[in-house]
Amino acid sequence: MKILKNGLLFLGLFFVVSTLIYAVQGDSEEGNNVRIPTDATDSILEKNVAQGYRISAIDIPEDLNFAGESVPQNDPEVMERIDREFLVNTYWQSNAVLLIKRANMYFPIIEPILAKNGIPDDFKYLAVAESGLQNVVSHAGATGFWQIMKPTAQQYGLEVNDNVDERYHLEKSTQVACEYLKNYKKKYGTWTLTAASYNAGTGAIDKYMGIQQVTNYYDLLLGQETGRYVFRIMAIKEILSHPEKYGFDVKEEDLYTAVPTFKVDLDQPVLSFADFAQKYEINYKILKRHNPWLREAHLNNSSRKKYSIEIPKTGYYRVTK
Repeated sequence: MKILKNGLLFLGLFFVVSTLIYAVQGDSEEGNNVRIPTDATDSILEKNVAQGYRISAIDIPEDLNFAGESVPQNDPEVMERIDREFLVNTYWQSNAVLLIKRANMYFPIIEPILAKNGIPDDFKYLAVAESGLQNVVSHAGATGFWQIMKPTAQQYGLEVNDNVDERYHLEKSTQVACEYLKNYKKKYGTWTLTAASYNAGTGAIDKYMGIQQVTNYYDLLLGQETGRYVFRIMAIKEILSHPEKYGFDVKEEDLYTAVPTFKVDLDQPVLSFADFAQKYEINYKILKRHNPWLREAHLNNSSRKKYSIEIPKTGYYRVTK
């Protein structure tokens, strides 16, 4: 009898536990199938995505110009191209902030050279469009802030070899850029076509003008890069001139500034620029930062040509022994 009671007790306990397990599983499965109403889902997503952040169209200034030459803003095709560049360059925020910072360091070097040569100040933004104010090299071999090809550099008197490449010399390359900008202006008559020819080359511009029988940049059907080129320069000019207007809060202390330097004239070979740098309490990396046109860690200079090496004043870089 006792055994029977124990058996019935066990069966009862088993039944209760089984019922509880089934109930829990049922609730779980039912919960997995619960669907939030579509309207509620959309409302939650909209709140999460849009809260505190807005992406808006850009108001294009009504008086755009490039180097004093007016832009046909009453032409809808032209306005679409302008709008594209303003949107792309405004909402590429990280790049725009870097350009604003770099401009503070390099524009004071570029501006007086342009002015001395009678080149409109707007052309400093051409250098921004070309290189982002960096010593970059294109897939075609164009080099430096002004993206100068080797034959052009040598044609205008820059030294380009394994030891020295003056396309990386900001002052000298800016002067060369001014020289052939003046030549392009003389050939085409407008600064707009001058800028386009800087990007595409005179051969391409002449070809397009001949085939299409037009002489105005805004009437030319050009390749993707050159077709956007002048519009991109205008957008960069506007954003860098009025950063706050386009949502960029870059404080003065955030801007990059030039380290004061002095010149050391050199008219003999240098076996090791690392040793040379140590004489001025800097290292090879810092020497190259200020003289990127020195392409190797030594200088042959068998001709005894005089070079001016830029040396930073002490106290601006950390010194290691």
